Amino acid sequence: MIVPQYWAEGRLQHRERGRQITVRRFGWSDESHAAAQASADARAQDALDRLMAGEKLVRREPRLAYNGTDGVPIREEIVSRHGDTIITRNGYGARCLNTPDVLFVDIDLVDKPGAASGLEYIAPLFAVAAAAWALQRRWYAVAVGIGVLFVVHVVRSILHRRQTGGGVKAGEAARARVAAFVARNPDWRFRLYKTPAGLRALARHRTFQPEEPAVAECFSALATDPVYARMCLNQRCFRARVSAKPWRIGVRDHIRPRAGAWPVAPEQQPARSRWIEAYEHAARNHASCHYLESVGSSAEHPSARAVQVLHDELCRANSPLPSA
Repeated sequence: MIVPQYWAEGRLQHRERGRQITVRRFGWSDESHAAAQASADARAQDALDRLMAGEKLVRREPRLAYNGTDGVPIREEIVSRHGDTIITRNGYGARCLNTPDVLFVDIDLVDKPGAASGLEYIAPLFAVAAAAWALQRRWYAVAVGIGVLFVVHVVRSILHRRQTGGGVKAGEAARARVAAFVARNPDWRFRLYKTPAGLRALARHRTFQPEEPAVAECFSALATDPVYARMCLNQRCFRARVSAKPWRIGVRDHIRPRAGAWPVAPEQQPARSRWIEAYEHAARNHASCHYLESVGSSAEHPSARAVQVLHDELCRANSPLPSA
């Protein structure tokens, strides 16, 4: 796991036979900005050499904080350090715990709120209107096609609701998967938490490396969020959100700057600081998850225990506060 303190961007250009190639790459360091710039320049030169040799590469590396990055460390503001565990602020402003070897399993049970859930209700209206318009034009094939898509949409929505059961049936199924996995692996021990969208499992019996086959087996058996599983492997770490999501606690505006990743330009820092102050004031009245139960063996690894104590404190996992 790497969460660098300093970031820089290297930019190289090459012109040949009237064609110009521009390559941009990021560099990072925990030592200094100069070391980060040297890293960026070296990575840019390597990318340019490979492009000139005929390899297909992206010319400009995307500026991403966490999700979607591949081969680039976590690019988030470091809030605090606790040994090997680092607390960062993610792209939408919440604090996240990052650990190189203590296994967290993220199990989503319901769809995330937002525009996608709104489309569930808007899409059928558009489908009916489009089918009616097609019939008026005597475009019967188009009308039938739209009708088929409409029926498929309705059936999928019904099946999804039955699977989630308002989160209750899906939660029971998820806990049953955990119990079945522990029954097959009696040396494992999990501490389970309820999150607003699902479950979180923390392995307490030993530490893990993200690339271990045992981790992949666990993720598969517990139906882990596939994006989370992929990012654990890419970033060589495990991760858990330890403060509320802003939109769940009444913080309507977005962190500034809305797009991009750490670090931010100096002129943007005051607006960012004001947003963080307002967010943290609202977040203090909410938990990010609640402890449910422990399952499995009685084994306990000291590193996992230390991360668990920090996690529970930051999440307010044993408090009566509403979760967000």
